[in-house]
Amino acid sequence: METNAANLNRRVFIYQLLAGSGLGITGLPGFMRTALGMGTFSVTQGMRKVLGDVKINGISAEVGTLVKNGDVVTTGPDSYAVFVIDKSAYLVRDNTHVELSSKTSDQYKEKIVNILRIINGKMLSVFGRRRKTIMTTTAVIGIRGTGIYVEAEPQRTYVCTCYGVVDITAKAAPEIKETIKTTHHDSPKFVYASGTNQLITKAPVINHTDAELIMLEKLVWRKPPFVEEKGGGY
Repeated sequence: METNAANLNRRVFIYQLLAGSGLGITGLPGFMRTALGMGTFSVTQGMRKVLGDVKINGISAEVGTLVKNGDVVTTGPDSYAVFVIDKSAYLVRDNTHVELSSKTSDQYKEKIVNILRIINGKMLSVFGRRRKTIMTTTAVIGIRGTGIYVEAEPQRTYVCTCYGVVDITAKAAPEIKETIKTTHHDSPKFVYASGTNQLITKAPVINHTDAELIMLEKLVWRKPPFVEEKGGGY
């Protein structure tokens, strides 16, 4: 669990970003149309917010530190980080260990993050159209243009497909898999290790917000589908 101080600091950052230049949540679509017209879509890479004990490959990170393919990002207690790699944005909560694996894309002739291993902890992410895979101790999650929140524990993984399409496979029994297609947190799941009667089960929506998704998408010049469909996000 995050402390009240860490949670407050994260919320302040989110709303400062959304409120920049007079922009609120409901003003986001107009802002995007203006940016399109101006052609201003430079995506700032690297750490955008650092609170507490945040390390990249064991070295303390700060705002502006680049996060590269192949890096390991860790956070300590009462800590979190927001960072951008290419056209994907991440919010990593406290006590989290994430490994970013890369390979060369034949199409783009560049190294891209295509596998994320969450050894433990909590991560909210938004991705572009390139396919990626998130791996935890109990689940393999294939991603296709998605906003997703994952909490990884030794015996259970929580997966909320906030929007987009994912393929969830139970590591303990690869024949057990589900394809989830949602627009607004429609089908969260728990994925369990072996020893339970049902490895993939229904779950509630927990520990992440629409404001956080809007903030992350804004960092890469996009907006979640529910902003346009529902005119806000709450």
